[in-house]
Amino acid sequence: MIQTKVQLLAASVAAIVVLGVGTMRAQAPSEEVKVDWNQTLITSKSTPTLQVVVNPMLLRGAKLHDGAFKALHDLGADYVRYVPWLPYPRQAVAELDPPSDGKTSWDFSHIDTTLDDFMKATEGHSVVLNFSTIPAWMWKTDKPVTYPDDPNQVFWNYTQGTELRDPSMKEVSEYFARLLAWYTKGGFTDEFGKRHESGHHYKVAYWEVLNEIEFEHHWSPEMYTRFYDSVTAAMRKVDPDIKFMAMALAQPSVGSGPEMVEYFLNPAHHKPGTPIDFITYHFYATPGPDQTIDNWQYTFFDQANGFLATTRYIETIRKRYNPSVKTDLNELGVILSEDGKEISTPGYVAKPEPAGYWNLAGSMYAYIYMQTSLMGIDVLGESQLVGYRSQFPSVSEINYETGEPNARYWVLKLLKDNFGPGDKLVETTSSSGDYAVQAFATATGKKLLILNRKNREVDAALPADADGASVTLVAPSTGDGPASTEKVTGHTLKLQPFEVAVVTYR
Repeated sequence: MIQTKVQLLAASVAAIVVLGVGTMRAQAPSEEVKVDWNQTLITSKSTPTLQVVVNPMLLRGAKLHDGAFKALHDLGADYVRYVPWLPYPRQAVAELDPPSDGKTSWDFSHIDTTLDDFMKATEGHSVVLNFSTIPAWMWKTDKPVTYPDDPNQVFWNYTQGTELRDPSMKEVSEYFARLLAWYTKGGFTDEFGKRHESGHHYKVAYWEVLNEIEFEHHWSPEMYTRFYDSVTAAMRKVDPDIKFMAMALAQPSVGSGPEMVEYFLNPAHHKPGTPIDFITYHFYATPGPDQTIDNWQYTFFDQANGFLATTRYIETIRKRYNPSVKTDLNELGVILSEDGKEISTPGYVAKPEPAGYWNLAGSMYAYIYMQTSLMGIDVLGESQLVGYRSQFPSVSEINYETGEPNARYWVLKLLKDNFGPGDKLVETTSSSGDYAVQAFATATGKKLLILNRKNREVDAALPADADGASVTLVAPSTGDGPASTEKVTGHTLKLQPFEVAVVTYR
């Protein structure tokens, strides 16, 4: 989702790989999965979910609108993150010009319809709103920041400046308080005392304070912490019950990331009574431009393991300073270097993702979900509902050609439909380096989550008591369709390339 990552990506050569469709058959693999159902490792806190980033394809009448919002509704996830973001200022900023001569520029006409559709699609479930883009006029810049008149024209240079024009932060805090009031209290009173009616009375459970703060305006730990305290105090006057998420770090392991985590989580750096409910941070696998999918099968999981090491490190900081704070890893995915080349090179059209890519990216997300569930991470957000040519196509959960969900979406739904908080993760061992597996004792029975990390068929030897179990899978054979269900015959499961499967015991 972030533009700064684009600067780290170069052009790549996409490879088309034809994958064979496997079937389950009895064959003796070399490693056997062993499960001790009496040995609980941890009770899960982990909720699988996703983020929705605002872009023109989510507008009413756009090609991807109907399919995307239907998929979102059908998923039925909690903690869905909604981000009106900087490339489209008119769809992300509600006050594009400073108040002057008794008049304001408050305008929600390009913002409300998409948010209304989002709230309808997620009705009955918790949401996280993140209006991450601060009006440009609130920053000190060499000259006023201009932006396109066309609300659908992309503009990557809106977030300029590193110093707010109001050092007290009262101006920007009141901006966010008015945004919250617009959506939860039916409207607000503007800077000159005029009432603006919205008619909205939505329930907003969580508000995330800014996005990728080390990149967007380059916040220091001290400045962001002061900003967080000021904004949340103003917003709590509108809704005392709202909870907050913080930081949304793009690269938590490098640069100012570790310092930001350490500083922000220290209660001594906050005003007394300031709530810190969640910290958030991100991970995208970023393969090199000269790699193909046969390299990616190693790169994605190697980089994921690096991120998991970062997560363990941040967990030690969180537990030391404020163990009641929860964690939402709310952007998890892949950004291919073709995406960056398309954005940075005018007229360039990215090569299509190779066959099998969507299954590989889904398998990586399932792997991160599996491993972070063992750490006690609270929320795992796959990024993102809709991407398309010029807008990070490789992160999409919707096929941007057809408007139907792709394999990444179906993996997310497979996890959401089978696992969640309260499950018991039990002792599970396997010596295989080809697949990963974890047993869960759930409210609906014993289940194994198993995924193939390789771009080839792999045989997995299941425990003897799995004979006769059903297996629900997302694999090359299911294409862009929903998961399919088969029966396990014997103790061997043949996994298709990058398959993600749930084995449900009888």
